[in-house]
This record gives sequence, C-alpha cells and structure tokens, in this order.
Amino acid sequence: MTCERSHTAAFTGHRTYRGEAAEALAALLGDLHAEGYRRFLCGMALGFDMAAAEAVLALRAAHPEVRLVCVVPFAGQDRRFPAVEQERYRRILEAADETVVLRDDYRPDCYARRNDCLTDGASAVVAWYDGSSGGTHYTVRRARRLGLRVLNLWQNPQAEFPGF
Repeated sequence: MTCERSHTAAFTGHRTYRGEAAEALAALLGDLHAEGYRRFLCGMALGFDMAAAEAVLALRAAHPEVRLVCVVPFAGQDRRFPAVEQERYRRILEAADETVVLRDDYRPDCYARRNDCLTDGASAVVAWYDGSSGGTHYTVRRARRLGLRVLNLWQNPQAEFPGF
C-alpha cells in the first residue's frame, strides 16, 4: 500500500454501530475533503467500518478524486458475517478503489496488524469509540500514541477516556 499519509484518514469503530452518527460522519468527511483528505482506509469490520466505507463511496460520487482503500485483515474475513452483511461487504469491495489483503489466512493477531496498518498509513483516525476495551480501543490508543488526529463521533466526541 502506497503511503500518502498526510491526506489519508482511517476509520475505527465498534461493531455495534447502527447508523447513530450517519449525519455527523457525512459532515466530517466533507470537512476532511475540504482540508485536502482524498484517501480513506477502512478495515471492513461489521458496524462502523462498513458504514464509513459507504459514506466514503457517497462522498466519492460527488468528488471522483476521493479514494477508498479496503484493508482486509485476512482472506475470507466475511465468512462468518450474516448473509446480508456478506453481500454488503462484497458490494463495498467491488466499489473500492483498492483492496489490500494482509494475510491469506486467519491468525490471532490479524486484526491488530490490520489496525496497525490503518494507523501507520493515516494522519487522522475517524472513530466511533465509546471508551470500552477491544480493537477500537487499541486503535484509538495507538493513534494517539503516534500523534495522529483522532476525531471521535461517539455521543460525546469531546470526552476523554481513561488510559490516554
């Protein structure tokens, strides 16, 4: 994956996301585009990740220079998704400008490595993070340690969470 880090944003968020921040996400993507962001990295997990990918595709409809890069932790990531989500996943991959598959097979650390790839390739991370533990926590914490801009769309986006 080529690095255009200064104009690249990545996404991280909970799988429980059900569109609660859709309007705020669309508005933030518009703001990022106005700041020069053109490349968006998505880890393709259920929930916030795929919603963010769809929001990028909507932005790209109005701004064809926008690029969606799907960063897939391992081939077949979607095998355990519900059927409707598998179809959604495939539609997003087909519409993406680039897909990077990090591994051919599952390994226990593959999601963390995917999250590392997201933070290593971006200057900003758009999150839907409620402060709970898990992969989103790992990614937000790593982004902050790396000095990346973290834009949290959770209900109280200005909230600071313990451990940072």
